[in-house]
Amino acid sequence: MKNSQNQTNSPKMNGHGGNMSSGEKAKNFKKSIKQLLIHLKPYWLPIIIALIFACVGTAFSILGPKILSKITEEIILGLAPDASINFIKITTIGIWLIILYCISVIFSFTQNFIMSKVTSKNSKGLREDISKKINKLPLKYFDTKSNGDILSRVTNDVDTISQTLSQSLSQMISSITMLIGIIVMMFTISWELTLVALISVPISTALVMIFVKISQKHFRNQQNALGEMNGHIEESYTAHNVIKVFNGEEKAEEKFDIINDKLYKSGYKAQFFSGLMMPIMNFVGNISYVVICIIGGSMALKDITFIASIVAFIQYIRQFNQPIAQVASIAGTLQSTAAAAERVFEFLNEEELSDESNKTATIKNFKGKVEFKNVCFGYSPEKEIIHNFSETALPGQKVAIVGPTGAGKTTLVNLLMRFYEVSSGEILIDGVPISDMKRSYVRSLFGMVLQDTWLFEGTIRENIAYGKPDATDEEIFKACEAANIDHFIKTQPKSYNMVLDEEANLSQGQKQLLTIARAMVENAPMLILDEATSSVDTRTEELIQEAMDKLIKGRTSFVIAHRLSTIKNADLILVMKDGNVIETGKHEELLAKKGFYADLYNSQFTKKHAEVDET
Repeated sequence: MKNSQNQTNSPKMNGHGGNMSSGEKAKNFKKSIKQLLIHLKPYWLPIIIALIFACVGTAFSILGPKILSKITEEIILGLAPDASINFIKITTIGIWLIILYCISVIFSFTQNFIMSKVTSKNSKGLREDISKKINKLPLKYFDTKSNGDILSRVTNDVDTISQTLSQSLSQMISSITMLIGIIVMMFTISWELTLVALISVPISTALVMIFVKISQKHFRNQQNALGEMNGHIEESYTAHNVIKVFNGEEKAEEKFDIINDKLYKSGYKAQFFSGLMMPIMNFVGNISYVVICIIGGSMALKDITFIASIVAFIQYIRQFNQPIAQVASIAGTLQSTAAAAERVFEFLNEEELSDESNKTATIKNFKGKVEFKNVCFGYSPEKEIIHNFSETALPGQKVAIVGPTGAGKTTLVNLLMRFYEVSSGEILIDGVPISDMKRSYVRSLFGMVLQDTWLFEGTIRENIAYGKPDATDEEIFKACEAANIDHFIKTQPKSYNMVLDEEANLSQGQKQLLTIARAMVENAPMLILDEATSSVDTRTEELIQEAMDKLIKGRTSFVIAHRLSTIKNADLILVMKDGNVIETGKHEELLAKKGFYADLYNSQFTKKHAEVDET
């Protein structure tokens, strides 16, 4: 059960998945392939061995038709007057041919086994690198990239690289080996016939490239339409209730029909043009067969045994066009692979969080005093959000942060947790600058309860103990009792061992109480509460407020709230507007000033009473 968390005031880009279309090309093909080869350096030896095995296996299979022609030759000689067929020799040749094909299969099998292992290890390594990289990236990276795009790099792009390594690479080597080997074998039979056959190569190649280029355009359109359709379907199912409420079914169906029609047209064109390649190549090949048969027949009139060579030659001709088509197809695949590699290594080369191995500052006698000194910050240098902010929260105080949307409330918390670094100024906890402490240490000082409740797929027990995996049952039970969620948990199937997944039917309030219990178990010395009661009913709000009051007791806490009625008892209220703290004080003091806070409170109070009167 996973819920997304939006960062207020941050430039988060929305979007559906970032799936790379098969027709996408790399910006820098050579650089991308070079980076991939460098990443494959630990596997170079097994890859080279596998490619050698692919070459040898292909070479053995190429010898087959030439040896088979020897059997045909023996039969032709045996049919001559006063001659007999040498079955012993034919049997011996047949046995050697079977052995040859068996060796070819063994080499091919070994090559596939090695490449499969290398591919799996490489994919595993890439995903591990990406996983480690994710934890080293600053939050600003995720604010400017869609989740679908990042997910696509971990799944689709790595899979594209894997498929190329496991199939296309060895297939290309085999195809080139086969192409060269067939030409060599044809020359050993007849250089005249070989020259005739080679005339078809540029014709076939030109036709293949033309149709690859045409079909690739339609395949790209097909992938784009498919991505558009996936996005529309995802949106329709996610917002199914909204569509029903506003009678938008007809509009959604119309949009689906338009996208589906686009997908149909691009799809059949892509399949049609790509499907034409083999028939046209076969047509060119069949013409060359006719010419070869005519010339070969005239040559056989001079030497009857040459018929056996013609049989072998025709078999080679039939195999000749296959590697040409494969190489052309793989060339397109390499473009997609380079684009996938470029996206993966682009992610791996992103700027990481600064190294903190040299930071050892800690707080020895923790009290909970938090100071903001002349803090300035902007998500981009040209747009400052927090302007010269200075304030002090004393130990054990409940500090409420209020203000309109975009005022900088959540940004202030992000700076306090070191999700972002201040542009200037400093933040201190008990006199120690947080920039001198490790990020992990700073974050261990805070427990957080957010508006968007994060519950992971796992048992209720595992979710509550997420911040403290070694928590005892007694600690978990006490936290749940204090959070007013213990009774609900015990009424569920399997109680604390109930698995929370997509099928778990929990209300927003129940999820929120579970996250409060999680914060209680973690038992951090300070707290951050971000709009924790903004999306629940009044009764649930009272339960959550009661649980939060127990959680806050004795701890320095920062509470972001839109409902001003929930922070009347705050020790200090910071009123923010456009990145500035324009008013500070307690609830009654701020009302007496009749300033911005009083206007905010009165507007909510008036609205609330108007709703009650209307009811």
